[in-house]
Amino acid sequence: MHVIKLIPTLKTLSRYSSYAIALGLCAGISASTASTLEVTDAKDQSYTPQWQQIEILGKNQDVYFHAWGGDPQINAYLQWAASEVDDKYNINLVHVKLSDTSEAVSRVLAEKSANNNNQGSVDLIWINGANFATMSENSLLLKDWASNLPNFALTDPENNPAVTLDFGVPTEGMEAPWGQASLTFYYDSLALENPPQTLNELANWTKDNPGRFSYPKPPDFLGMSFLKYALVMLHRQNDAANGTNISAQLNEPATKKNTAQVLDPLWDFLDELHPSLWRDGKQFLQSGAQMRRLVDDTELSLAFTFSGPEVPAAVQRYDLPPSIRSYAMSDGSLSNTHFVAIPYNASHPEAAQLVANFLLSPEAQARKQEPSIWGDKTVLVQSMLTPEQQALFKTNKPHPSALPFDAIQRTVSEPHPSWVDAIMQGWQARYGVSE
Repeated sequence: MHVIKLIPTLKTLSRYSSYAIALGLCAGISASTASTLEVTDAKDQSYTPQWQQIEILGKNQDVYFHAWGGDPQINAYLQWAASEVDDKYNINLVHVKLSDTSEAVSRVLAEKSANNNNQGSVDLIWINGANFATMSENSLLLKDWASNLPNFALTDPENNPAVTLDFGVPTEGMEAPWGQASLTFYYDSLALENPPQTLNELANWTKDNPGRFSYPKPPDFLGMSFLKYALVMLHRQNDAANGTNISAQLNEPATKKNTAQVLDPLWDFLDELHPSLWRDGKQFLQSGAQMRRLVDDTELSLAFTFSGPEVPAAVQRYDLPPSIRSYAMSDGSLSNTHFVAIPYNASHPEAAQLVANFLLSPEAQARKQEPSIWGDKTVLVQSMLTPEQQALFKTNKPHPSALPFDAIQRTVSEPHPSWVDAIMQGWQARYGVSE
């Protein structure tokens, strides 16, 4: 069994030359297989000659998977996935642990600047909407591969736009969906009996309970998620009250012309909220892990995460007390689909596709959805699965601290990725000096 490990430096590309030769030998297998993959029966997951060629070229290689490494559950799941693709394809899946996805983006961009166009150090990357937009705009991603994965058909892409749009940007076959996540709040039920259910209730509760809530400062992903949730909710309220439709601009790129109009309500809201936050809003948290520690230390009574299963897992590790409970805001839960992508210059693109297809398999998706493993919601559509495959997703009684299965009643889509930078710059200009 191969062990997933942290690789701090660029890898040695010892096998690339031999596989380039193999690629040249196999390129002429069948010109007719170059057409787009068609799965005639998704439940049978029929393989075309084109995919069979990918399997031939992708076996017996390394795949350097650059992915966030900050969650022990996720890291353990990837270790399991590594053992599975090792058994199936003799692929050595190496988890290059990142603190931020932008690290991998910068690496690929640097390689392109150095004219390294076919021996890149990143084979597969766990990516979010903002970084996908950056890589797509700079032609850093392999094109037209994701829809060719046999298991992609199980996501029902024709009727499920969530797997073909990333923060509203069409993926155009450059990403394969991996899972779904939503903003989840949690609280200590011994300190708080009725937690706030909407953004307005949160603001009022914070004023009545000063110092018991806060959020990580940008550019932390979790802190940005809270700010985006607040921004969307504020415009929904304003549009409903004033008969406007400013919230629609969140689905479009941020511009100098509309930035002030869209973001000013957020700054007004934060100006009111910050004095009631932890340490009077003069200092901000660094991460979700710090927020969790403060809840455990009883400094905070209310917190949130974008990885709901993190909460019961923390309780089981004794990092949070058994009295912790999870819930979703009734006015909407910021949700998104997360993806994996292959850089344009990946050294082992065929092997990366084999890994991506395995990560989309019912077996891998069902295991990932188990609360005790990760709890990440599957991107597969149940009606596309056989009864045997559907049975894999049946779960036992959830942990008391876990988010109830039917807790999320309304979802909130991510704004266009350009708003991330606009929010971050505006926040730093207004509140960064007081950190």
